[in-house]
Amino acid sequence: MALTAPMTRRSALATLLAGVALPRTVLGQATGQAFSFEWLKNRMQARAQEPDTPPPPLDNFLQNLTYDDYRNIYFRPEAARWSDTPLPFHVSSFHPGWLFKEPVQIHEVTDGTARPLIFSTDDFEYRNDVGTRVPDHAELSGIAGLKLTHPLNTADKFDEVVTFLGASYFRALGRGNSYGLSARGLAINTWLNGPEEFPRFSEFWLEKPKTADTSLTVYAALDSASVTGAYKFTITPGDDTTMDVEATLFFREAVPQLGLGPLTSMFYFAEHSERDFDDFRRQVHDSEALKIIRKDGNVIMRPLNNPPRVSSSYFNEPNMAQFGLIQRDRTYEDYQDAGARYHDRPSVMIEPLNDWGPGTVRLVEIPAELEIDDNIVAFWVPKTAPQAGESRTYSYRMHWGDLPPSGDLAWVQGTLAGIGGPSGVPLDNPNLRKFVVDFQGGALGSMPEDADVSPIITHSAGEIDGMVLHKVTGAAVPTWRLFIDIDGQDHDLIELTAHVADDTQRLSETWVFQWLREVAPT
Repeated sequence: MALTAPMTRRSALATLLAGVALPRTVLGQATGQAFSFEWLKNRMQARAQEPDTPPPPLDNFLQNLTYDDYRNIYFRPEAARWSDTPLPFHVSSFHPGWLFKEPVQIHEVTDGTARPLIFSTDDFEYRNDVGTRVPDHAELSGIAGLKLTHPLNTADKFDEVVTFLGASYFRALGRGNSYGLSARGLAINTWLNGPEEFPRFSEFWLEKPKTADTSLTVYAALDSASVTGAYKFTITPGDDTTMDVEATLFFREAVPQLGLGPLTSMFYFAEHSERDFDDFRRQVHDSEALKIIRKDGNVIMRPLNNPPRVSSSYFNEPNMAQFGLIQRDRTYEDYQDAGARYHDRPSVMIEPLNDWGPGTVRLVEIPAELEIDDNIVAFWVPKTAPQAGESRTYSYRMHWGDLPPSGDLAWVQGTLAGIGGPSGVPLDNPNLRKFVVDFQGGALGSMPEDADVSPIITHSAGEIDGMVLHKVTGAAVPTWRLFIDIDGQDHDLIELTAHVADDTQRLSETWVFQWLREVAPT
């Protein structure tokens, strides 16, 4: 099932990042191998001519590590790679075992020569009885993943910037962020008929930086049953941490649906949620909306849902400039959760750097009963599915950070929802629902309350029962509020869109919402 791996990945990372420090590697003395990105491409192309080979099993003492065992394994901070140098990045690793049973290899590249980074049990502290089951000075056959640190928030402290851990999952942070949503190298057949395929990064090469470098380059080999790939990540930390990604893919088999730039996140509930959540917090989510920026300047804002059943939305985007999952509410008061700090979770936007051709942004929303469930997936699907023997190259830039709205369009600041009709009046139509959309900023925000502006609303089914657009008097930030009452009748799915315009131009982002209903049979 497609949900299983994201949920497992999230549970594992939540535990790791909360309580388990990460190990560092020791540079091995093995003979160097000439390395370049072209060499990696050629290697992965040749590998695609053969069946996928699963990685070798873990060392015996790692096979049976439990959840509790893993929580008692700690990184020795003094072992961080490059920590004894003035270099601007340090490298640590995750311990293999428990959920991470496929060893990953890491190499350091210096002046075009790659040498393996060798790990041993000396790099870790094993607490309680775990140490009695782990041999001393034992070389590990690989690691679970890696972590990169950099003076991101202050000049005197190396903070986490990027982690790669599990299958092809990775996460990054902008300045001031806390870990939230994840990205993947590739998605294959996500929530289609049949099992989803999860490619894995099996090997990494780290380009050793120079003292004055502001970026770090990481190369990765991707393996899967249907495809191999050569990846290059150029990582530049900052307020908006960017990752320039170049991926060359070689297909062993035809892939019914390829997902590019896949993002995995969590949406539990927010102000517009129709499902009942008995929780003291106002909202709980790593991401609150899918955002699509078109080349003509139009912006689509699609608030996320925790639906009663699995839902897929497709956005045909021949003029897409960027897409991603965003967290727009940015104050503690928005969430009332000082521990999880959902207001600090990064937004991620993906910007193609070469021609991806025509395609579709797909959003998958999965019912979640707990906030540890990653139930949101978004990715780009090329119009033409890849065939066996084909190769493709995709380049894109990932932006990780707060990513506040900008530009001339008023932005969708929030979505509220509830029982339809006038307040305080008994409802005689159970199919009537009210949606409230707040627009802030842009030229619209500075217009007077009597400005000649109008809402433009579309709906796929049902009937609009009423609409009102007005400027909110006394709001701390100039806000235009749109009320929409819609009669859902007997329809179980209704798509709504709304934006504000005057006689000459569009003045706001386009709000898009999917009302997924449980309709009683007649």
